[in-house]
Amino acid sequence: MVHHRLHAPAAPELDFDAIRAELGVPGPFPSEATAAAEEASTAPRLPTEDRTDLPLVTIDPPGSRDLDQAIAVEDRPGGGWRVRYAIADVGAWVAPGDAVDRAARARTQTYYAPDTRVPLHPPALGESAASLLPDGPRPAVLWSIDVAPDGTTGAVDVRRALVRSRAQLTYAGVQADLDAGRAPEAIGALPALGAALLADSRRRHAIELGLPEQEVVRDGAGRWTVSLRADLPVETWNAQVSLLTGRAAATMMLAAGVGVLRTLPAPDPADFPRLRRSALALGIAWPEGAHPGEVLASLDTSGPRHAAFADLSAELLRGAAYTALDGRPPDDPGHAGVGAPYAHVTAPLRRLVDRFGTEVCLATSSGTAVPDWVLEALPTLPEVMAAGDARSRKLDRAVVDAAEAFVLHHRVGDEFSAAVVESGDRYGTISLDEPPVVARCDTPGLELGAEIRVRCTEADVVARTVRFERIG
Repeated sequence: MVHHRLHAPAAPELDFDAIRAELGVPGPFPSEATAAAEEASTAPRLPTEDRTDLPLVTIDPPGSRDLDQAIAVEDRPGGGWRVRYAIADVGAWVAPGDAVDRAARARTQTYYAPDTRVPLHPPALGESAASLLPDGPRPAVLWSIDVAPDGTTGAVDVRRALVRSRAQLTYAGVQADLDAGRAPEAIGALPALGAALLADSRRRHAIELGLPEQEVVRDGAGRWTVSLRADLPVETWNAQVSLLTGRAAATMMLAAGVGVLRTLPAPDPADFPRLRRSALALGIAWPEGAHPGEVLASLDTSGPRHAAFADLSAELLRGAAYTALDGRPPDDPGHAGVGAPYAHVTAPLRRLVDRFGTEVCLATSSGTAVPDWVLEALPTLPEVMAAGDARSRKLDRAVVDAAEAFVLHHRVGDEFSAAVVESGDRYGTISLDEPPVVARCDTPGLELGAEIRVRCTEADVVARTVRFERIG
């Protein structure tokens, strides 16, 4: 008699390489780009002013090597602050039209996945010579911005400079030091500055959803899982400094009539009454005449009803684009999320457009002509960046979708507690309490913000789909 042994089907694996290939994420750099980067890394090609006296530090996630920004904040006599924000000077290393430049234009940005990242520049530059690492002086674009006690912007100066980071810090470490009152002198004033900038952003009706971010990470056993991570206060304050610099850059570009803005149409006030009705239905206060940004700023999105409202409010932030200036401002030059005109200039190691915007600001600040190679590229950047941004968004979504299915593939039929974050006539969207998965629920007429019980009916890792049904 022949005995046949039955084997359980192998557990599915998360194949991030397959996702990258499917979405056309760039692979290794061409050999000529790698060689050009290594040659360029031996010496910067542009002279700079020596500002190694500034006590700059970087603040990034642990293990980061592509350090775009270094910061120092000092109190000003009479109140307010002077912000020194040093940005990695990619233009000091990359010559227009060289192999590194051509590769960067094809990539447009760094692409992130849980297992690896696909960088914009070869490591010899992006993770070494051009990065603001604390192992020696580096060329940088140094922004000096005065901020009044109420968070409004004063004098702005931008120039090339040689700087030296004194320390490579992490967000968690800085937050702990600030909480304990032992932060480095360079950023001791960051909480007060950040609070003032946030107050000013609310006066500008900036719209910030404040939702925790879904991340795909390894658990204690080394398995991929999904987690939710909310920003630490220091991350919010640091982001406000970046936005401050981007607003200063946009002001320069608009005054000069040349550059490339990051635009987002202002929300249509006709949509506010419907959104206000949703807020009131969820038990969220919306004072008469209040702007949506004020309401969102008051939320605690760790609660299901507040999270549901923030998710609904994402409709206010649709239509982001890059807009090249051709001598006259667009009809709406603003960015609704920022509450002001805004430009990308603070992440040139990870985003192509920042290098070009930076060169515009340097020329404008010094009263010199914008380089021809920049002027030639500006009209093409909106379309190029839009394609890269779309690819990046698809990668982010595909990675999370696959990880959610991976986490739940062995739990089809199990029951979970969830909150309704979107309701529809045919199905809704729910957010599980644990694991933190957001997925379709094939039950019509769900009550927005309701806390319900659901059963997992599908978790397909290959198709990257997860579905539920309500049971209570």
